[in-house]
Amino acid sequence: MFARHRNQEPDLVQEQESPTADSEAGDEHMPSFEVKHDSRLSRGISRARAYAAARSKRHFVGAFAVLLGVVILLLPSPYVIEMPGPTQDVLGKVEDGAVIDITGTGVTTYKDSGKLLLVTVNAAGVPGYPVTNAQALVAWLDPKQTVMPQEVVFPVGQTSEEYAEESSHEMDSSQSSATNAALSYLKGKGMDVSGVKVSMHVDDIGGPSAGMMYALGVIDKLTEADETGGKTIAGTGTIDAKGKVGAIGGIRLKMLGALRDGATWFLAPESNCNEVVGHVPQGLRVVKVSTLDEAYQALVAIGQGHTDGLAGCTAS
Repeated sequence: MFARHRNQEPDLVQEQESPTADSEAGDEHMPSFEVKHDSRLSRGISRARAYAAARSKRHFVGAFAVLLGVVILLLPSPYVIEMPGPTQDVLGKVEDGAVIDITGTGVTTYKDSGKLLLVTVNAAGVPGYPVTNAQALVAWLDPKQTVMPQEVVFPVGQTSEEYAEESSHEMDSSQSSATNAALSYLKGKGMDVSGVKVSMHVDDIGGPSAGMMYALGVIDKLTEADETGGKTIAGTGTIDAKGKVGAIGGIRLKMLGALRDGATWFLAPESNCNEVVGHVPQGLRVVKVSTLDEAYQALVAIGQGHTDGLAGCTAS
């Protein structure tokens, strides 16, 4: 029995090994997806190596430099961009009513046939209005825009809320000084202004530089004469309660805005004359003023056409 059992064992082993051999033979004919995947990857790597080998290091350095340049241009810029802003006729109206509203018992106001334009500068890059390096570069190439470091325009670290509050406060102070200066000027000319109440309504305009034009607007509306003579006259300058006209920023851009909106005359603070000389746009004539009285006398002379004696800006 044992001998027979031993004789059968090889047959049993052969029967078990045969399927294994057949299975291995069959596997050789089945597709191998893993091999194809590896083959594609290898071909891709080979092509990449061939592409790299066919090009010099300068090619890749140049490509990296271009990519780096694009990234830098899209980063926030530490500069402020300024350009001519909108103008506003202080003798005109806005949605809330007259820009300069004058009331009071027994107070009479008069219309003027021309316009008195206050001028502004639009600024981007100030708190709340960031710009990219690309925008700063384009503005630097544009002669009608100026680019300057942020710290020149506003304190480092100032928030958008603080910036807006400061601009609004400067405008309110400017309007108050303009009212006091105008009423004091008229009182000095013998007019009773004790019952006069002045309010001003201008939206989205901040800063102190419209003071002189506000004061001229108040005087114009309270006097019967047609001071402008139908002309469009622009101007800028701070003003204090005593009627002194002070320097402002962005005067070159403001002259461009004035000319764009139809002004042919521009009243400029005498203290800004060095910035004005050589930069007056063609079609605009500039008259320098240092006090409210000089500004008003220039306004009347322009309206009457008696302009030969008006002083322009000269470099000091």
